[in-house]
Amino acid sequence: MPYEKFEEYNIQITDDIKARYNGIIEELGEDVTRDGLLKTPERAAKAMLYLTQGYSQDAAEILKSAMFKESYNEMVIVKDIELYSLCEHHILPFFGKAHVAYIPNGYIVGLSKIPRIVDVFARRLQVQERLTEQILDCINDTLKPQGVAVVIEASHMCMMMRGVQKQNSVTTTSGFRGQFEKIETRNEFLKLISEKLS
Repeated sequence: MPYEKFEEYNIQITDDIKARYNGIIEELGEDVTRDGLLKTPERAAKAMLYLTQGYSQDAAEILKSAMFKESYNEMVIVKDIELYSLCEHHILPFFGKAHVAYIPNGYIVGLSKIPRIVDVFARRLQVQERLTEQILDCINDTLKPQGVAVVIEASHMCMMMRGVQKQNSVTTTSGFRGQFEKIETRNEFLKLISEKLS
């Protein structure tokens, strides 16, 4: 049986974006009727809809769907969360890892929900600074923990492929709320995310 992948897209929106990509490719001087490009506008439209699906998702509701009463009140860290996003200035990818921690205050959250909310905010046109803040604020406002910390390390194709063309640069952003504003707690978190598991 042949491989079949099912993805659901709004046909009207997909067709509209597809027509725009068709025009862009033509304006660049390409022949949109040649074999290799025949389906490119449709593929590009679907890719863009997939990569920006975060606009139609509610990160707070995702967290609320898996909140559990629990007395645990020590640091919870989910590190090395892969993230892929699009820079809003050039619509080129940036990608890397997010490290997220929180200290519960009566409630914990299902661990898979933390990478899910990273994805919700990453799958929008973004800047890394805002992405960091949105993840931080969502956890802080929804879970109301004793503290939240977020560190993102990412490489930006807009710096690597064009402009300054620096291939090995990595941008790091961080944000801290509550208990993580204390130097000792913050340093413990930073030490834990930098350690490699043996």
